[in-house]
Amino acid sequence: MQTSFQESLRTVRWGLILSMLTIAFGFGLGGAFGAAEDSLKGYLQSQGTAVLESVYAQDTEKMEAVVNKSWSYFKRAHMHGGGIGTATLALSLLLAGLGGAGALRAAAAAGMGLGALGYSVFWLLAGMRAPTLGSTGAAKESLAWLAIPSTGLILLGLLLTLILTAFTCWRRPAL
Repeated sequence: MQTSFQESLRTVRWGLILSMLTIAFGFGLGGAFGAAEDSLKGYLQSQGTAVLESVYAQDTEKMEAVVNKSWSYFKRAHMHGGGIGTATLALSLLLAGLGGAGALRAAAAAGMGLGALGYSVFWLLAGMRAPTLGSTGAAKESLAWLAIPSTGLILLGLLLTLILTAFTCWRRPAL
């Protein structure tokens, strides 16, 4: 039985919504950068300055390096939101069009959408935490609980999408 495309979209709805939220997150950060870049950079600077003595031992060069790298993490959050969000949206639409294996398609789409949002948020949080921790490495390590599962969801969803697509493309049609 053929299903309508709208019914197929319902199957992957969580992937679609989470992917679009990820894109909105990335675009929203871009808008925030345009509207308040100096304020955001000032926030990072103030976070580092607050712990200049206790974390950086008065080493302003080290603090500046971490603050600058933190800003680059903010930009990564923006770029990953737009890029990975768009990719997972496209893959979710592909899954909607494949038909069959509804639970697998739903799981793949939802996993990729959730992973995309989580990974984009990871970069923003890492950028926010780094100045007070004194290291971008420490910030990333403290958020491994978010980064690793998010990346895993994206990769597993992609692999499942690849398998489902290959199966659909090479299976013999029913007579």
